[in-house]
Amino acid sequence: MSEHPSPLLKLGPGHDRPAMAIFLSGSGSNAEMLLKTIQALPKPPLTVKALVTDAPLTSRAHELGARYHLPVVASDIREFYLRRGENRVSIATPKGQEIRNAWTDDLRARIAPFELDFAVFAGFVPLTNLTRDFPCLNVHPGDLTCRKEGRRLLVGLHTVPIELAILAGLDHLRSSVIIAQTYSGQGGEMDSGPILGISPKVPIDFQGSTLAELQAIWRERPPQRPKGGYADKLAQIAAANQENLKQAGDWVVLPQTVCDYAEQRFALDGEGRLLFRSGDAWVGVTTVVYHQDQHRELIPPTP
Repeated sequence: MSEHPSPLLKLGPGHDRPAMAIFLSGSGSNAEMLLKTIQALPKPPLTVKALVTDAPLTSRAHELGARYHLPVVASDIREFYLRRGENRVSIATPKGQEIRNAWTDDLRARIAPFELDFAVFAGFVPLTNLTRDFPCLNVHPGDLTCRKEGRRLLVGLHTVPIELAILAGLDHLRSSVIIAQTYSGQGGEMDSGPILGISPKVPIDFQGSTLAELQAIWRERPPQRPKGGYADKLAQIAAANQENLKQAGDWVVLPQTVCDYAEQRFALDGEGRLLFRSGDAWVGVTTVVYHQDQHRELIPPTP
């Protein structure tokens, strides 16, 4: 282990506490839980500077901003694409990627005055390379410590990680908090960053279906995902479990991980391995399991 750990969070000049913004696209339930937690602390380890949204007309960003007395930075990504002749918000084509980069630059200029040290993606949908500017923590609906053939198994957007967990025969889910990475092409690399924390196990509710039945549904799906998603039993079960995971997983792991990160408890050693500061000592970890009772379980590195 390195005698000189490299902290994953570095403060900007003149900052005694890290400056952070929360990014959200929809209901903002994760953002709201995080704000409630921070507000309740006698000495918060960070300062929330702003809420940021790509969907000002449909997200709860302005409602939460008013409630918590925070400025809202809004850059409507759908409108941004439409003004440039694209009806679909996507990075599947070179033009789509060019527009996404231009949108990111626009957003970058809007948030620059806040001098952010890091950000939290709390249900933020668009892929963005703001991750190059400062660390961006992202809560993910899957246990990213699960691996198959050396690769993270439960990756993907929306309910995909939950479906993969079900199809793999797991009996539980977990949420993960990672540092999102920059992307190229379709964005598959963004889930490859350090896994700072995972939630306790959340049992899967199969709603009376068997694993064999759900695997059969998956095999019968068309290769191209229909617009609006698959309207089958597997998709319905995954959506119901996603809501359970949000409440018993996201709402446990996200606030605690963010606070530990703000306190600079995470670092890398000289070989790029994750460290966690426990008391006065740096301990090598694969990740940290955060429990409802505030207990931390340090998972040692894989041999």
